[in-house]
Amino acid sequence: MAEKVIVIGAGIGGLCTALMLAPSGRDILLLERDGPLETADPDVLFRSWRRLGVAHVRQSHAFLARLRTIMKAEHPALLDHLMAMGVRELPFEMMLTQAQQQAYRPAPEDEELTIITSRRTTLEMTMRRYVATLPNVELRCGFKVRRLITRMGDDSVVDVSGVEGVVDGQTVTLTADMVVDASGKGGATIRQLMNEGARIHEESESAGILYFTRHYRLLPGQVEPDRSANPPPSGDLGYIKFGVFPADNGNFSITVALPEVELELRHAITDPDIFHAITLMLPGLHPWTNAERSEPTSKVIGMGDLKSRWRDMVVDGKPATRGYFALGDTLVRTNPLYGRGCSFAAVSAQLLRQVLDSSNDPTQRAIAFQEGLKAELLPYYIAQRRDDRSAIKRARHALTPGYRAGLKARLVQSFVEDGIRIALRSDVRLLRAAMRGFHMLEHPDAWLRRPRNLAGVLYYWARGKRLNAAAYPPTPGPQRDVMMQQLDLDHRADMERLAMAA
Repeated sequence: MAEKVIVIGAGIGGLCTALMLAPSGRDILLLERDGPLETADPDVLFRSWRRLGVAHVRQSHAFLARLRTIMKAEHPALLDHLMAMGVRELPFEMMLTQAQQQAYRPAPEDEELTIITSRRTTLEMTMRRYVATLPNVELRCGFKVRRLITRMGDDSVVDVSGVEGVVDGQTVTLTADMVVDASGKGGATIRQLMNEGARIHEESESAGILYFTRHYRLLPGQVEPDRSANPPPSGDLGYIKFGVFPADNGNFSITVALPEVELELRHAITDPDIFHAITLMLPGLHPWTNAERSEPTSKVIGMGDLKSRWRDMVVDGKPATRGYFALGDTLVRTNPLYGRGCSFAAVSAQLLRQVLDSSNDPTQRAIAFQEGLKAELLPYYIAQRRDDRSAIKRARHALTPGYRAGLKARLVQSFVEDGIRIALRSDVRLLRAAMRGFHMLEHPDAWLRRPRNLAGVLYYWARGKRLNAAAYPPTPGPQRDVMMQQLDLDHRADMERLAMAA
């Protein structure tokens, strides 16, 4: 008899779980708190879809090559459906600078570095419609899971056998062989387990930034600017990070990330006029957002509570639960800066199927899943957390009058900015190697640990700024004091302080 699996949440994590487990013959029941799709039009959906369970659904999204690789291997027809809905593929050569493109020679492995890009709503809608066609998958919308059905075992391991929820005002209890929790970062069911004594270890810390996104649409007859142009459509000025996210059907979005300590800008940027003015002040964004090229189609959408979080469901070799698997943001979160959340979910779902197929023992399944996650995801979690901590320090230093970094800090910064960055903007082979780590096709630090690659980076670093001058992009934008003055934010902040004092 086929195992029955309840999946909490039909976001990317839940949909990936259905995609991975359905071919195994298991019966999959997807429970989604929000209502059903009411349109197949991507633009109408973007404006109208009430996704209360996914607060960041209208933030910018980029879907890494690892996610596309999994889709292509497991469900190639899904990729065809996505392309038909306007989702796009961006190949490796689009990541090259203009100088690199002139000398570029394709390599067979470059196809693995292709990403897919669209609005989150378009991707999720298409995945949901595809999953609904799978013969052993059922999707129930409007089902709000309230609690897990649990029992504490004699060995102090919590056994999970189903869920209790509300649908159409009625309390419903469902049982299953296992429950997959893809309810997201705000899901309460894993907290229930922790409150009931499940030995789940959790670590969490702030990513140190806030996101602000606005969506745009190309005007009739307009095409996207050249992404390889100088200055590029993304940059980091220390006090502000920014980037363009191409989307489906003539749409794109701009996301601006500000440090949490950047108080004045973060209060002002939610004003659509201020946000738009900032994009026009950044040379890499101006070609995208000027009035001749595009028009805004959304308000400014903020996103906070950005944390790195890792949860261990096995501690000292003993699982916290049996019959329960968490994945996606329920289990691990990182700064969305590099867009790894959806790929984390897909990798976890693929791993879950492998674990379930390899053993019928609930304890062994729990242990194997945890070990697989540590091997597959933990290196990226640690790397992102390390980068976040460095960025938080830089942001604080940038706002400290008269601060001067020590010699060691200046050397590290120079190695990154004058060595690694310039090497990747100069040498296609090195960029190809680094992108494999970025896109989760191998360990994120593996490329730089290889002697040949490290030697290449050191070569460019040793050449110095004069010989590398052509590889440096133009300054991505004004310094903070200049931007604040041009936006008249210093005066506005003074007026607000006077009003508060009064």
